[in-house]
Amino acid sequence: MPPPADIVKVAIEWPGAFPRLMEIDQVRSRRTWSLGNPENYALQNADSTNFYITEKVRPLLAQTAQQLHERIQSSSMDAKLEALKDLASASRDITFAQEFINLDGISLLTQMVESGTDFGDLLSFTLTAFVELMDHGIVSWDTFSVAFIKKIASYVNKSAMDTAVLQRSLAILESMVLNSQDLYQKVAQEITIGQLIPHLQGTDQDIQTYTIAVINALFLKAPEEKRQVDSAFHCLTEMAHILAQKQLRSIILTNIIRSARPINDEMAHQLYVLQVLTFNLLEDRMMTKMDPQDQAQRDIIFELRRIAFDVECEPNNSGSIEKRKSMYTRDYKKLGFINHVNPAVDFTQIPPGMLALDNMLYLAKHHQDAYIRIVLENSSREDKHECPFGRSSIELTKMLCEILKVGELPSENCHDFHPMFFTHDRSFKEFFCICIQLLNKTWKEMRATSEDFNKVMQVVREQIMRALAAKPNSLDQFKSRLQNLSYTEILKIRQSERMNQEDFQSRPIQELREKIQPEIMELIKQQRLNRLCEGTCFRKISCRRRQDKFWYCRLSPNHKVLHYGDLEEHPQGEVPHDSLQDKLPVADIKAVVTGKDCPHMKEKGALKQKEVLELAFSILYESDEYLNFIAPDKHEYCVWTDGLNALLGKEMTSEFTKSDLDTLLSMEMKLRLLDLENIQIPEAPPPIPKEPSNYDFVYDN
Repeated sequence: MPPPADIVKVAIEWPGAFPRLMEIDQVRSRRTWSLGNPENYALQNADSTNFYITEKVRPLLAQTAQQLHERIQSSSMDAKLEALKDLASASRDITFAQEFINLDGISLLTQMVESGTDFGDLLSFTLTAFVELMDHGIVSWDTFSVAFIKKIASYVNKSAMDTAVLQRSLAILESMVLNSQDLYQKVAQEITIGQLIPHLQGTDQDIQTYTIAVINALFLKAPEEKRQVDSAFHCLTEMAHILAQKQLRSIILTNIIRSARPINDEMAHQLYVLQVLTFNLLEDRMMTKMDPQDQAQRDIIFELRRIAFDVECEPNNSGSIEKRKSMYTRDYKKLGFINHVNPAVDFTQIPPGMLALDNMLYLAKHHQDAYIRIVLENSSREDKHECPFGRSSIELTKMLCEILKVGELPSENCHDFHPMFFTHDRSFKEFFCICIQLLNKTWKEMRATSEDFNKVMQVVREQIMRALAAKPNSLDQFKSRLQNLSYTEILKIRQSERMNQEDFQSRPIQELREKIQPEIMELIKQQRLNRLCEGTCFRKISCRRRQDKFWYCRLSPNHKVLHYGDLEEHPQGEVPHDSLQDKLPVADIKAVVTGKDCPHMKEKGALKQKEVLELAFSILYESDEYLNFIAPDKHEYCVWTDGLNALLGKEMTSEFTKSDLDTLLSMEMKLRLLDLENIQIPEAPPPIPKEPSNYDFVYDN
């Protein structure tokens, strides 16, 4: 017979006494210690989270909040410091946070900061408590004064500041910018990129990460009219001009990407966001059509012709109009434009719009030899074998924008930054210059004709994607990687992949597949359940993207209970069951929902980017209770949704299951179809060789 629901075994530690493992009645547990007024006490987790066990202790937490509210105003510095430490710890609990905020605690903390009387640890714990309280999303960011913003900004602008204070100040500024357009304006007036750069030149990677996060936030929330400013640099944005002026790129490259320290996941994410936002500066040009009547834009095409054929603009009286038109038409055909009479029409397609023309002009001016060689090589070929430079450049620019997702918002969970794009001020144009030469080379290797244009573009796309997957550290490394991915090499790779994915279609083979498939599915099911038993660490994501809060969930070995609980930091390895304070019986699970059907994706202010929706799932239990997840990546999402469906006796339908099924089925089929006639397979493994007589061949450095 199972024990009553109110009876649990738990280790309880009273301050100053040894911990005791007790079987307690949760209803009457507080009387066990013979305490006076037991309603003034509550169970609290003794781990680093310090969360209270249940919200039923709200009256007690209100009392605790009142006490801390008074203690942090103590005239004794020591007493005030201890109170602020307790407040910073307790504020992680949302129930306590609500009670403290109800006492106008946020206003008290902001007044303490604005007064400027606290320094060092006092200020550090004040800001820590403020950050923890605001992370619950209870109070709007729009309520803070300019004086508070100026004070926080002053901590960031100081050349020498306590590390903890600087870190919290950067976190607060990031949240202000991300959560309020009005506060963005005020923060932008107090903080400049130049004032943030010294923090990138230090050795503390957390400070560097928070600094880039602030830069990204300012970049992301800048109003369109401020970001897009017409200039002589083809509509470079004001932010882009600042980035170039302050040499931000080279500082990040030297002090972060090429430093001896490994880049952690959060830094990788912030670098990815900066990369995406930088490429998104190209969106305006990408979506701008060329005006065929605009003389300044037409002059760019004339410049391409002049550089390619080394001709000067003829004076108006140098021959008839018809003769000059004929000459232009001939040259524009050699340049590979679709419209030989008026090439400006080619750039009315968006995307890539004017961005393609920008790239072509950059190639002609900065890589003139390569440009002239490409044009002259193709103009000397037969018409059907020439690689049209103009058309190729337009389609290639469009392809590169698709590969780099120009114009799309950064994903919340992506860490996919490319170091090579931080090695050059005009990395996209240099990227284009390398790829257009690759396209011309591949065209020759394929001996392509105009009818093969789309096939060539597919091969070039595959070459670029495979080279990018290797994460080259520089554009030169990227170019070298492409040299090794010739058309012949691509054919070999494709052939190898086809052989590995070969699917036999004969009826006996199909019958064998059907016989084996249930065994494979059971194997996959067991693997999923084993992974759930190992558990996964999930990151808590709220309105402020950068979070250092985690929680862990794992399945019990008997597959009957899910154990979960909050963690202070990302664990190294598995977290024991007994350290996870909450549990959910599998028998109580009613359903598993995913994506936009999840309760936490329906909440106001929830992160609803496509990538987050694809990683969200929830467990529904009892009548209206739910446990919400956002998986760290697609792999973990598939593992958990498969495992939970398996526990509920439902079909596993994830992409990961389909991939595993195909791989394992193919492997098992090939093993069973091996020709093993007259081959004796040993029943026992071969013997382990004897140890050598000496180990003189071993060198211990």
